[in-house]
Amino acid sequence: MMRMVKGMIMRGLVTLVNSSLKMQAMQLQGLGAMTLDSVENFEPYGFTAAALPGAEGIILNVGAHAGNAVVICVADRRYRLSGLAGGEVAVYDNQGQSVVLYADHIGITSPYKVVVSAPETDIDCPIVNINSSTINLGGADGHPVARVGDSVDPTTMKIVSGSTVVSAL
Repeated sequence: MMRMVKGMIMRGLVTLVNSSLKMQAMQLQGLGAMTLDSVENFEPYGFTAAALPGAEGIILNVGAHAGNAVVICVADRRYRLSGLAGGEVAVYDNQGQSVVLYADHIGITSPYKVVVSAPETDIDCPIVNINSSTINLGGADGHPVARVGDSVDPTTMKIVSGSTVVSAL
């Protein structure tokens, strides 16, 4: 009985990931160089990740049978954000990108471009601060926007002199 219980839970290193399936499958290196193939990775609803080789997983052998193995948690200490305060939450990757729910604000960090795609975006706050040397309004080829002091034809309400770029002074 004790041997059966001991064989139900183990740790393993991820060696391969197939995230093209409805239920992600992993190959893991278990104890004693045992290779486990096509182990289903049970992820929380609404969250998914393709772990890198070397990540660690907790493997359950359902019914104490190695043929019924599933992964219930995968972590990668190489990239894990540390130093969060109690109650704070983070989503992160191996590229240095993260979304952190701090106690007093939300932080989004990326060494790459951040894109928001939506039919409409609302920002509802008393102050918006943008720290940028150039702001392209309407994209690189956007329509001109009238700024304070720009000419607008009062009859047609068309912008006579406007710009698609606003530069910091």
